[in-house]
Amino acid sequence: MRTAECQPEETTAERAETLADGILILLVLTVAQRGIGFLRAILFCRWLDAEQLGQWDMAFSFLMIAAPLSVMAISSSFRRYVEYYRQRGALSPFLRRTSLAYCVLGCASVALVAAASSPISRLVFGTGARSGLVVLMALSLAAVIAHHYFLDLCSALRNARLLAALQMANSIVFAVAGIVLLWLWRCDASSVVIAYGLACAVSAGIAMLARGPAAEDPPGLPAAPVRISVWPRILPFVAWISLANFMAGMFDVADRYMIIHYSGAAAEGALAQIGAYHTCRVMPLLLVSVVAMVGSIVTPHLSHDWESGRRSQVAARLQLLLKLFAFGLTAASVLVLFAAPLLFSVAFKGKFDGAMAVLPWTLVYCTWFALFGLLQNYTWCCEKAHLATISLFCGLVVNIGLNLVLLPRFGLLGAVLATAAANITALSALAAVCRKWGLRLDRSCWVSVALPVAVCLGPALASLVLVAVSIEAAAGKFLLNESEKRSIFEGAGGYLNQARRFMAARGWQARTIGQ
Repeated sequence: MRTAECQPEETTAERAETLADGILILLVLTVAQRGIGFLRAILFCRWLDAEQLGQWDMAFSFLMIAAPLSVMAISSSFRRYVEYYRQRGALSPFLRRTSLAYCVLGCASVALVAAASSPISRLVFGTGARSGLVVLMALSLAAVIAHHYFLDLCSALRNARLLAALQMANSIVFAVAGIVLLWLWRCDASSVVIAYGLACAVSAGIAMLARGPAAEDPPGLPAAPVRISVWPRILPFVAWISLANFMAGMFDVADRYMIIHYSGAAAEGALAQIGAYHTCRVMPLLLVSVVAMVGSIVTPHLSHDWESGRRSQVAARLQLLLKLFAFGLTAASVLVLFAAPLLFSVAFKGKFDGAMAVLPWTLVYCTWFALFGLLQNYTWCCEKAHLATISLFCGLVVNIGLNLVLLPRFGLLGAVLATAAANITALSALAAVCRKWGLRLDRSCWVSVALPVAVCLGPALASLVLVAVSIEAAAGKFLLNESEKRSIFEGAGGYLNQARRFMAARGWQARTIGQ
């Protein structure tokens, strides 16, 4: 048997080619997945009425909070500890113990949700009359828990291709099943909940069939000791992750729960408001997901600079990224405003035209939330990730407090304004944390953070503001200094050269194959 030490090492070129191919496949599938998700959201908004759309929004939010919380986010430990136990020849015992606990907790949580369908219905939908939908949510919860398990496992095993394939399969099955059920069965939230559960079950099934040697201990390593320590090592980690997931979920859904319970409207009216609100979040959340994808790519590079001692470079890169993404997201938000009349009148069949009034502030706070996720990278680099949870808690308190004041007076607009205030509070609190640990945002960065507010001036005036900002950034020295401009030009030139070499290599290979 060949040991790990005597196995032939890959050359640098081979590793780079494999990594490049993996990243290319991941990016292509991710973009395709976002496109499928966007078209699916358009069709759901077009076919469902406001109340049913609100029910689906609340059901999905509940599933996203309940799934990791119900299993204590045990699978989140995979990305941190799979390699640790694998290198010690103890991966199989580690996965057996954590998977068994995951399964037991998941089954118990599903049974609990089904048994408590009436009180959960009152909590989530503001009425006990949706207990049947909660039972469907419990069944879908089982599939979501399995889906999350395999996503985390694939990520931990660094199987980017299978991870992207599972996410793509989930999007395709969700879209197809949702359209078929809405078209041929019932045009209500229950069809969408069933479709989502089916999509998660299919992707989990694919993962079970695809799991192979990657989840086994590598050959040549010593056998695991009779007693290995698992729970004392991973429990503090999963406890913090569970708290962070719960806080992030509540931060995201707080305004909608406040609408359900404190708007003063009946359950049907409150759900209709949430349905209209859902249509305003379709495009902004798409922008947030793109930034989240880019942030996941940026994180390893920042971590490498940090561990190499280039901490000032980490701070400089993050400031530049915040400025560029603040401008880019503001520009994208202006385009959304220009397209909004067409989107609401044609794609949504004019059912939610009144919701356009809150679209600008929705775009603003989603931009701030995306910037929060980007800045959060710094807390990960300095190993203070739990402080980001405290920042979210500050924003959650502001959100609830302002909703109690603004929601009864201004309705949906009050909820959106409270959420915008909560997001800038969380972002400011996170910036204060980062300042304490070495990242000081300069005035030009704060001007960029404030730039999204220009969206509320309307598309025409916001466009003029963007033109003025672009001129100052290109010709002046306040928004972008010379070092930042040089970094932009060098980065753009580097990506252009890489693209040329990639296309040239692919073209040479294609010609070689064709000969």
